[in-house]
Amino acid sequence: MWQQPTSLFTDHYELTMLQASLHSGAAHRPSVFEAFARRLPEGRRYGVLAGTGRILEGLKNFHFDDEQLRFLSDTKVVDATTIKYLENFAFSGNIHGYAEGEIYFPYSPVMILESTFAEACVLETFILSALNHDSAIASAASRMIAAAGARPCIEMGSRRTHEESAVAAARAAIIAGFDSTSNLEAGHRYGLKTVGTAAHSFTLLHDSERAAFEAQVASMGVGTALLVDTYDVEAGVRTAVQVAGPELGAVRLDSGDLVEQARWVRTLLDDLGNENTRIMVTSDLDEYAIAALGSAPVDSYGVGTSLVTGSGHPTASMVYKLVSRRDDSGNFVDVAKAAKNKVSVGGRKYAVRRLNERNRATEELIGVGELPAPDANDRPLLNTFVTNGELDTDFIGAGAVRRAAQRHTDSIQEMPSSSRRLQRGEPVIPTRFIDSF
Repeated sequence: MWQQPTSLFTDHYELTMLQASLHSGAAHRPSVFEAFARRLPEGRRYGVLAGTGRILEGLKNFHFDDEQLRFLSDTKVVDATTIKYLENFAFSGNIHGYAEGEIYFPYSPVMILESTFAEACVLETFILSALNHDSAIASAASRMIAAAGARPCIEMGSRRTHEESAVAAARAAIIAGFDSTSNLEAGHRYGLKTVGTAAHSFTLLHDSERAAFEAQVASMGVGTALLVDTYDVEAGVRTAVQVAGPELGAVRLDSGDLVEQARWVRTLLDDLGNENTRIMVTSDLDEYAIAALGSAPVDSYGVGTSLVTGSGHPTASMVYKLVSRRDDSGNFVDVAKAAKNKVSVGGRKYAVRRLNERNRATEELIGVGELPAPDANDRPLLNTFVTNGELDTDFIGAGAVRRAAQRHTDSIQEMPSSSRRLQRGEPVIPTRFIDSF
């Protein structure tokens, strides 16, 4: 959970827009903003939404305290009128959106804010920061889970990213189907399962590999996982078995040709009487490396760098656009950007997923101005997270992460089987707009 005000996790121009709109008198116009991605990363078939819960947690602390207001005043970011407005800032509008863990496609309205322009404007950067980072991680993690099949994946990327990003990445990975994380802060905040044993430095600390293994087994029990590639892998496996016996939990391989190595290590373990000792592999894995290991006798995967960097796509390319606002006559008018290659669709959106008789998704239907005409198998996609400033606490905390993981599992099962393939292609189902006007 956020422990500090989140309101300065924003861009300078959000507050200068606020100042100018206060000056023009338009700041308090009722408005509708929408977060969406115009396209998926090159070759990806779907995206996975994550970050909503973190946004909602941060919203509770999105206020301006004396120190922040003094900074804004001293550095002349905004004028005295704007400072006065910010003194009592609290979001009082409504927030709707897709549930975390949900599959999304181009133009899916994953988050919708209904409020004054002023309130929605200052939240833009904070919202996009969380959605873009977490959805990129969750989307990559989902592909890795598809490649891994029934074998569990462990998130191990904390040392390859910013310390707060590491917590967010662990959370997003669990939502997308990872079994556990190495990050203790993520475990503490969100009730996630944490795992870990020892690194090469632990072996190097001791006078011999045997001494290191004996110390680890004495401390953690024979069910621990021993890292066997600090020196010679075959010697390491033999020593591990001699120290821990047939109840040795696992050996970890972190280098070399993992496919070939896993095969002969499995044979060696079996020959030594350790048929139940598992093999875990790490070492710069991504979804393609995991898929390549599919025929190898591997029991679990530890994934780090590729996961926390979105496996080549570190952002989900979400944008946040004003799509409707009240005019001087008191009527809502649809507004949209028309710049080349950056087109958006005006109007408040309503989204459903159309399913066939086998409960397989066939298309994403987005109504402009109202819900699409109902079909018996339509599944509504929008949830209400905040009503008149009041947060629904079901969407934050540890329970929300568990529900998001289940939502992801259920959503993936709805998708055509082609969604689980790693081959490049178009979105696995199309997005279709239905304009009611």
